[in-house]
Formats: sequence, structure tokens, C-alpha cells
Amino acid sequence: MLRLPSFQLEEPKSLYAALVLLAEAKGEAMVIAGGTDLLPNLKHGLFAPKLLVSLARIEGFVGIQEEPDGALLVGPMTPLAQVAESELVQAKAPALAQAASLVAGPQLRTQGTLGGNVMLDTRCQWYNQTHFWRQSLGYCLKKDGTACHVVQGGKKCVAAASNDTAPALMTLGATLRFERLNEKRELPIKALWSPDGIWNKRCDKDELLTAIRVPAQDPGHRGAYGKLRTRESIDFPLLGLAARLTLDQEGRVQDAEISGVALAARPSPVRGVDDVLRGTLPGTAEFDEAVEAAAQLAYKQLRPLDNVPGSAWYRREMVPVLARRTLQAAAKGEGPVHPL
Repeated sequence: MLRLPSFQLEEPKSLYAALVLLAEAKGEAMVIAGGTDLLPNLKHGLFAPKLLVSLARIEGFVGIQEEPDGALLVGPMTPLAQVAESELVQAKAPALAQAASLVAGPQLRTQGTLGGNVMLDTRCQWYNQTHFWRQSLGYCLKKDGTACHVVQGGKKCVAAASNDTAPALMTLGATLRFERLNEKRELPIKALWSPDGIWNKRCDKDELLTAIRVPAQDPGHRGAYGKLRTRESIDFPLLGLAARLTLDQEGRVQDAEISGVALAARPSPVRGVDDVLRGTLPGTAEFDEAVEAAAQLAYKQLRPLDNVPGSAWYRREMVPVLARRTLQAAAKGEGPVHPL
């Protein structure tokens, strides 16, 4: 039986109290939100923190608000189920609602949080295993070892960012608010991640994510999220793509974007999508040709590795399929996309 290690649990009721605990711990503490990913990782011996700081009782950390300028402000402890079911999110940020609706299964979406999904640890099929399994194979770069089992001879961890909501928030231009004791800062979500799978975030471990802000989108905004996974529920993505289109008053594409996840240590935008789609009219042969060109750009740029279950070859062959279907769904105001 897998058991939790010993640790001290603190449940502060204020943000200030939580920040004090993190500052005093000097890197020896971990934050727990919903715990749907952290607790299994603790049981697998991947972490052994002396202190867990729960965010469950902090006032103001749950909820979705529309600001005067039309932006959405989402608390980090807002359950994924609430994000998925929110009529406000569905109307103003459909790709985010769709991505949240595809995380894990219904029970885990009720417990898991948007902030937890944004800050999700990277995953790898050679890392997210029991201690006995990892010891038998040989430890990897991410935990206790010096070898990468994904890239032979590799010196950098390539464990995959697997957070479904990340590419959706990237296409929406979201901003994150971080706080530590006596310090606050705003960070565009596109600047959060680094290519290092061991710790793929450009923030310190005593910084706390305190808000996710999604700016107001243009009136012609369209968005969708597509997910490839082994089963229809529960699983982390083998591949996830978010697509955004902005249509002008004539219904033509004014701006476009695709971002992907479950590839490498950080979510990946696809370059050049805007150039091939701009000016096309959804529902026409011209638009379909542009979508195909965008799908091929995604195929060239997004290169899955053997870091999550499912062969890298199969996942790469599915990149243009998922890109094509997700862009078409965004244009039609549909989604989410299940390619299987």
C-alpha cells in the first residue's frame, strides 16, 4: 500500500498568514490546493516536504468575477468544475471553459482547482512512478538521478507540461498575479514557463499564485480546445491544443493563434498561424485551405517526445488532425474537440 510521508499541515485563514509560513519555511514547504496531483506524488515518494500549506481556507481565493473593463478575475482555488460550468467563462473565454471541462473526471474537477492546474508539476512516464519502480529502472534527471530516459544522453529534463488549461489561457492573453511576503508582481502567462522539466516555472517556490486575470476579448472572439487522450475521462493529455480566432465585422479572420501542451517542459505556441489565416472567411474553401496550412505549421513545430504514455510518432501524427479540428470548431463556435 502506498502511504503518505509524514509532514506538518498548516491551514492559514488569510493570505498574509500563508505568505509568512512560506517565507519562514525557506523552501522546505509546499503549497497544496486541491491536492489531486500532489497527494499521489507524495505517495510515490516524489516529494518529501516538511510542511504543507493548504490554501483551502483563505478568504477570497474562490470565485469568478467580471471586472468593469470586461476582464475575468478568477481565484486560484476556484474548482475546475466551476470554471467549466460558468456561463460567464463559457461566453467570454470558451477555450478555457472547454479545457477545464476535460481535466480528469467529474470528481477530480470538483476537487482540483484552476490555480493548481496552472501550477501543475511536469509529468513523465519515467518519473511518475512508485519509488520501487524508479529505483529498479534507475533514477532520472528529475528525481535522484543523472540520466534522462527520454533523450539518450540528454542533460536537461524534458518532462512534459500537461496542464490542459495552460494553452487556453495563453491564447486568451491571461496574466497571473504572484505574491510573496511584502512583494507583488504581475506576469503574462506566456512568460511563466521555462524549458527545464525539473522546475518549469519562472517563479520562486515561496511565491504564491493569488489570481488569474483573463482580459476582455474582442467582440469577434472565437475559441476552442481539443484533447487527445487514451480514454474519454481521467487521463492527462497525450496532446492538447487551444485555438483562438478573432473575426472582424465582415466575419473574416483578423487574428489567430494556436498553443499546445503535453509536448515538452513548457506549453508551445505555433508560430505563423496568424499569417496564413488572416483575411480568410470561415465556411469557405479559402478558409479550409488556410486551416490546413496552419495544421501543417503545427505539425512542423510541435514535436512530442516519449515523455508521456503513447508513442511520440502517433502523437505527432495527431498534431495536424487536432489542429485542423480545433480551428474549425473555434470558427463554428463549437467544442471541445475529441479526435477519437
